[in-house]
Amino acid sequence: MLRCCSIAESCSAVAGAAYRFRRRAALTAAAGFALSGSLIVQLARRPRAQVLDKVSFYTDWRAQAEHGGYYQAIAAGLYRKAGIDCDLRQGGPSLNISQLLLAGRVDMVMSNSFEAFNFVKVGAPFFTIAAIFQKDPQVLIGHPGTDFRTFQDLRGRTLLIGSGGRVTYWPFLRRKYDLSDAQLRPYNFNMAPFLADPNAVQQGFLSSEPYSIEKALGRPPVVLLVADAGYSAYQTTIAVSQRMATERKDLVQRFVDASLEGWAQYLKGGPDVAAANALIKEANPEQTDDRIAYAIKVLNERGIVMSGDALQGGIGAMSDRRWNEFYDSMVAVGVLPPGLDVSRTHTLEFVNKGIGRS
Repeated sequence: MLRCCSIAESCSAVAGAAYRFRRRAALTAAAGFALSGSLIVQLARRPRAQVLDKVSFYTDWRAQAEHGGYYQAIAAGLYRKAGIDCDLRQGGPSLNISQLLLAGRVDMVMSNSFEAFNFVKVGAPFFTIAAIFQKDPQVLIGHPGTDFRTFQDLRGRTLLIGSGGRVTYWPFLRRKYDLSDAQLRPYNFNMAPFLADPNAVQQGFLSSEPYSIEKALGRPPVVLLVADAGYSAYQTTIAVSQRMATERKDLVQRFVDASLEGWAQYLKGGPDVAAANALIKEANPEQTDDRIAYAIKVLNERGIVMSGDALQGGIGAMSDRRWNEFYDSMVAVGVLPPGLDVSRTHTLEFVNKGIGRS
């Protein structure tokens, strides 16, 4: 009997141990499930890596302050904030960026009013969606200390103007100020002929050649901005295919908005654009802090970005009236043919939103 009781007690002990084991196992499993569920919730709450839309954009020349707004949009993270991975590529003397756009090798390019009309002339489905420069920065530069002060003073002087200028702004100036083709001499991007002749006037870009000439002469030259004579071309525009503007409208708008905000920040200069300037100097070692600072200064002083349509519509603004007036002025001097559909050169859909307007 004692033996039987001992066996019963042993069985009871074994059963109790088994029960406690199963209970601990169940609790452990429950705890593990709870931990697993908590981990899943935590992972779900973590922000996912942002998928960025890629956009490629070609500038019209090597990196410089005249492209600063785009570099600022990269340096300040404005493109990434807009969900864009911007592949910013610098142009150069051997690149025809309009051909790259036509061939579909780039999404957008830096362009100008004339290229927009060229697209219309050949029936290419590309147009302008923003105009960063309200004034063309092309200038005519004269020697200081002479009687050269106004456009009327161009008469009788030697004019060093390149092939591009001869078929764009020169016919406009020739007619308005009664000038002559006999005054023209080739311009080969070398300032030596200008420096050797006090009577000479040389073409240039507002933010570039006057800086170099001032360094060479030891004092500022006389600088006439061609736009101040009434030459109304938009410059540093953004050109894109009509298909992309239609099928990827949201992406195009995000790119334009981020670029315009980049320009609004860049024009303020100072330490906030140091990172953008570092990108410019890395891409083009010829650029220096002094040259960049000079460029920002004159872009602001002459209202290259903030004037004209931009005073109301913000940076990048355009108007149908301005496009039509420019076309009429170029037809009048034989630069553009009559009968082109001006409405096909541009769209106002992506600009005139007040970005950068104080």
